[in-house]
Amino acid sequence: MATSGPNFNARATSSSRPGTSPFPRHAGPNNQTRVLDTQAGRILCIADIRGRLSHLNVLAKENNAKAIIHTGDFGFFEPNSLERINDRTLRHLIMYSPLIPPPLRNQLLAPETAPAQQRQILHESNIQHLSELPQLLSGNLKLQVPVYTVYGACEDVSILEKFRAGVYDIENLHVLDEATTRCIDVGGVKLRLLGLGGALVMHKLFDNGDGQATIAGGQGTMWTTALQIGELVDTAQRVYDASETRLLVTHASLGREGLMAQLALVLKADLTISAGLHFRYASSYNEFSVQADADGFRNKCLLGKKAFDKVWESVKLEVETVIDDQQRILLEKCLSVVERIPPPQPQGQGNVNTEEPAWKNCWNWNLCDAAYGCLVLDVKDGRVSAELKSQGFNFAYRRAVNPSNAGLQSATSPVPVSKPIPAIANDKIPAPASASATSPAVTLSATLPSESQTPAQPLSPISATASKDKLTKGANGTTPAAQEKAEQKKKEKKEKEREKKEKQRVEKEKEKQGQPVEKSAEGAEIAAASAPSPAPTAKSPSGKASGKATPQPRSTAPSPLPTASTDAGKLNTASADGEPLSPGGASGPESSGTGGRATPNTTRHTPQRNPWTLFMKLPAPAVDAEVREFFQTAKDGITKINMPSGHFGRGRVVFVEFGDEEAMKAGLAQHAEVCFEEFYCS
Repeated sequence: MATSGPNFNARATSSSRPGTSPFPRHAGPNNQTRVLDTQAGRILCIADIRGRLSHLNVLAKENNAKAIIHTGDFGFFEPNSLERINDRTLRHLIMYSPLIPPPLRNQLLAPETAPAQQRQILHESNIQHLSELPQLLSGNLKLQVPVYTVYGACEDVSILEKFRAGVYDIENLHVLDEATTRCIDVGGVKLRLLGLGGALVMHKLFDNGDGQATIAGGQGTMWTTALQIGELVDTAQRVYDASETRLLVTHASLGREGLMAQLALVLKADLTISAGLHFRYASSYNEFSVQADADGFRNKCLLGKKAFDKVWESVKLEVETVIDDQQRILLEKCLSVVERIPPPQPQGQGNVNTEEPAWKNCWNWNLCDAAYGCLVLDVKDGRVSAELKSQGFNFAYRRAVNPSNAGLQSATSPVPVSKPIPAIANDKIPAPASASATSPAVTLSATLPSESQTPAQPLSPISATASKDKLTKGANGTTPAAQEKAEQKKKEKKEKEREKKEKQRVEKEKEKQGQPVEKSAEGAEIAAASAPSPAPTAKSPSGKASGKATPQPRSTAPSPLPTASTDAGKLNTASADGEPLSPGGASGPESSGTGGRATPNTTRHTPQRNPWTLFMKLPAPAVDAEVREFFQTAKDGITKINMPSGHFGRGRVVFVEFGDEEAMKAGLAQHAEVCFEEFYCS
């Protein structure tokens, strides 16, 4: 681990206790008690005000707060701090300072703006862009309520040393550190505030940086040292009062840092407040609520000890040769924190309960930045209640996202036959740009066939690859390869039409001669599905089977079951006369001239059928009104809805007839995806 070794200036002045320190201090800790209100009071807890100190008064007024507790990145900067801030830290401060207007921020962060230019622009400006602390020092700005704060990770260490030495003193501003503690008497509770500022950086625990006393920092950043941890323990022990409620305020997060959690155990903290994670929500928890068991909390502390020991072993010999007696006392107290590990869970029955009390009783808050939220502690009648306020995340962008790409992507992924298609709400399915957009699992289109999603034989002779090619064409535009495929399909279509017409002509000749008509495989499949048992063959007046279908009279019954023709662009009906199939498989008992089975429709010019018919299958019964609502704005074009009886355990079929081709295409455009339970095409 990269470390420059301990930097205690090799003298006793590294400790705040010896009289030879350049900043003499009282023999005891800096301790004061302030009575805010004996009846009740609200304490506002915030983080990362980042120099916008006038906003503290605004927040206190908005939340009716008697006092403010701040957890770091307060804004301890003044104009001459620019000379001591390194380039990287300065860029960070410019990026997040709430005092810099966006146009100036963009100018300062522009790639062509050098660090020297940044300093010059900020120095020449009459406005304090890094912090309003100079206004507090001059008296132009006053704090309306007491403010208790620790310093954060981005502060000027020289200013903190001036506050420690008493050179700087601001009314209502109290800087909490390892040697300074405060007690607030409010609402029947004596709240003891213990604070530790700076970032927790393991390889800097034994480095004071540019600090002249125990406070460590340099170049615009500040961090925690091992001696500060030891001195905070010493301060807490000196002011210990069992009647007080202990509140530990740190900049480093106790939830992430095991060493900070160990410190809370040693200090016997009842409550902790921390920051430094810059989330949009504040968090409220105890270890019992976020750890699987007590061993989880113990493991976190063990990880903190392991990280400390790794650094300690590398600098131990050097540290022991340079520290004085007072520093050695503080170091031993710090090491006692490192060794404070919760006991393991007892094994077996009848063992004494050695559970760590803080496992359930110590409550922690990790705050979001002051710009996003706060915590309010409402103290009344000895009870400390909490109110968390967070701006949170903005999820409105999700409603503005166009889901068309997701729909097109799903349209190229076929759904397995063995799995049902999940129901999708209407408001989550976008309408396609044209009737050519289809779904792989669902197709109501009479112009683009798709793969069958039922175990039955596919009704369309076009392959799945061809169907996907058409989907790509419809979604992404026509390509030369797609045009070539389309031309090839047209040729195949014409050839199939010619063969179909020839077949129709032969069948008509057979009918005229009284010969039985040979059924196609598709017609046989439909007949088998629609007839549970063979019906008696209808006989001619002579008592013999005529071998041909008895003509059916015209009827206004709903559209019949369609069959797949070789024309991929249309859906045909199941019978030539336009009558739906009856449960027995024929249109009527007296008109069954083909052994109880309906003659498949092989002619495209039958005047009785409606060519603008869509065929759907339902997993559950439905009524006409539901089917019409399924087509939404296209429902006005529906002329007839027919729901014949189901077939051998298959889903109910529905035939929806439209007045013309445009109306049918409008229905397809509305429903390239399924929106009504689990409609799908056979």
